[in-house]
Amino acid sequence: MVYDVVVIGAGAAGLMCAAQAGYAGRRVLLVDHANKAGKKILMSGGGRCNFTNLATTPQNFYSENPYFCISALKRYRPEHFVSLIERHGVDYVEKAPGQLFCASSAKDIVNVLLTECEWAGVEVSLSTSISRLERMGDSMRLATSLGSIDAGTVVIATGGLSIPTMGATGFGYDIARQFGLDVLPTRPGLVPFTLSDSWKERTAALSGVSVPCEVSCNGKRYIEPMLFTHRGLSGPSMLQISSVWQPGDAITINLLPTEDAADVLRYARHATPKRLLSTWLGERFPKRFAQALLEWYPDANLTSPMAEYSNDALDHWAQRLNQWQLKPSGTEGWRTAEVTMGGVSTEAISSKTFAVKDLPQLRFIGEVLDVTGELGGYNFQWAWASGVACGQAC
Repeated sequence: MVYDVVVIGAGAAGLMCAAQAGYAGRRVLLVDHANKAGKKILMSGGGRCNFTNLATTPQNFYSENPYFCISALKRYRPEHFVSLIERHGVDYVEKAPGQLFCASSAKDIVNVLLTECEWAGVEVSLSTSISRLERMGDSMRLATSLGSIDAGTVVIATGGLSIPTMGATGFGYDIARQFGLDVLPTRPGLVPFTLSDSWKERTAALSGVSVPCEVSCNGKRYIEPMLFTHRGLSGPSMLQISSVWQPGDAITINLLPTEDAADVLRYARHATPKRLLSTWLGERFPKRFAQALLEWYPDANLTSPMAEYSNDALDHWAQRLNQWQLKPSGTEGWRTAEVTMGGVSTEAISSKTFAVKDLPQLRFIGEVLDVTGELGGYNFQWAWASGVACGQAC
């Protein structure tokens, strides 16, 4: 069997790339070891798929080479993908500023991509394994469960290591190493934190409670809700900061991100001196969390009015509220990570065509590369943009 382009990986980037290459007049084969296309798309966003972010910029991505993503993101913008799904009649909603989700189901996005592949003449082969990839002059040869396949270009769109239950493997990294490319250290990103000892017990008791906050670590900060879990902390703010957190780092949580706690506590003491601290906390936080704060800190006098709290005592509480520091014991790991940090180094990859610079018949796109977006639809936009740029250049 001979094809102009073989795309390995029927996820977001692979589907988009295959369709674009097909429309460019290439004979395209799209293969995946999974039995269903777009599995990660289907489970993302709680089954609704946060398929893009209208505010996407290169600053929303992590990479050893922060300039690499600029070209593709400029050429294929969020409004281009929105136009695509609108042509297919997909309804969507903006849940948070810029974050677009399917109105009904992530299946709509997969159906759009598969339809585009069909219209473009792409052959799709699922449940297909690849045992070997080798260079044959100016082309490539694949040993697959379908038999031997020759291809003018092979595109690796196999994703990263996140969520292995969806079929994630290190195949793309193995191929990169085989052909002499650097693979930067990988670690889970956009992943919940785990806590140990007393803090694990404390957060477990609050499991399911969500609290708005600002979290900061290693020069990054995010204002998003956090969620207490049986094992630690999750929610958008924790997922975001996990991408810059390193083992041993502390995270700083500001529970009143729009207020100076010292000022508002002193004002409360002055304005309502007979009010209890527990009452004041209960007005600002979910009741379970407000009660927990009082239990965590034994210096809280549950029966004394705020008038009896000294400036020093209020300052102690202000620090707990504005600068609560925790040192996570780890993360939930690949099992629940939404993305992979690190991956195939972009140094040897063209930012315009995604071809390996000394081996143009081999290309890498999507999550397998060392380009990782923040939470909020950015990683899907990278999949679309890199897939389009590569597919049109094949």
